[in-house]
Amino acid sequence: MQAFEKRIAKPFLSIVVPIYNEVENIPRLWQALKDALEPTGKTFEIILVDDGSTDGSRAELRRLAKAHAGIRVILFRANFGQSAAMAAGFEATKGEVVVAMDGDLQNDPQDIVALLQKLDEGYDVVSGWRKNRKDKLLLRKIPSKIANKLICSLTDVQLHDTGCSLKAFRGDLLRRISLYGELHRFIPALLRIEGAQIAEMPVRHHPRRFGKSKYNLSRTFRVIMDLITIRLLLRHLQNPLSFFANFSLACFLAGSISFVKGFYEAVWQHTSFAELNILATLTVLLWATGVQFMFLGLVGKLIVESGSRKTFFLYSRKL
Repeated sequence: MQAFEKRIAKPFLSIVVPIYNEVENIPRLWQALKDALEPTGKTFEIILVDDGSTDGSRAELRRLAKAHAGIRVILFRANFGQSAAMAAGFEATKGEVVVAMDGDLQNDPQDIVALLQKLDEGYDVVSGWRKNRKDKLLLRKIPSKIANKLICSLTDVQLHDTGCSLKAFRGDLLRRISLYGELHRFIPALLRIEGAQIAEMPVRHHPRRFGKSKYNLSRTFRVIMDLITIRLLLRHLQNPLSFFANFSLACFLAGSISFVKGFYEAVWQHTSFAELNILATLTVLLWATGVQFMFLGLVGKLIVESGSRKTFFLYSRKL
């Protein structure tokens, strides 16, 4: 990964945009962001993260980085995915507020001002809702609605549109989380673990004019696996011992049943030694597995306690 950076004063706002084969959209995106942000009078930086593009996007990003001090560019050596691109962009941010968005111009930069106003009401996360989404019904809208229902039911974060990339965050809170796999879809859920206050508001959505969509149904399995991870984190991050204790108890119970059956067979049924040996082996294995689960829970609890972070931060704003 290479970075082209220009020294600028610490900005109020950081815009993070993952880029993958968007050569035609890049200059239009920069102009649209500039037109939307300059009238606000707030200092800002734009971090464009190229995720291994092969269509000339990298050259265009280099050109923009050299020409404009407000643009910072991160170049990946290969395609690592949207979560990795967002994680790299978030880590590089300096702003008090961070806004994430797609680089295909389907998100409207003019909505950033409204997100900032909503954030200033005291929220930590403001998520966009593509209420009038301009995508294909069968390939995008229907799968998205199903995914939204599933994600909201398992994470307890109630959003109409979990897949919208246009979101605003408080920078100090956002920089505390780690992203991998397809976890960029679950950033609000990850921040909820940190105690974030989350809001949602409708934003505009435009049809794609240039380039090709990167969405495909092959990512569904990875999303499901990450959703299971998020569910476990939400329920058991603070006390992993309770999670492993359930498995430990089940193993001890099953082992005890096996032991009682073996004792009964040996005393009253006079079962052969070979059959009793199977029950004895099963009993020992189940009890040993129960002990292992218990120790895993204890180790997890020690890791959580030793790596615990402060769960508060100072927030102030002009009244």
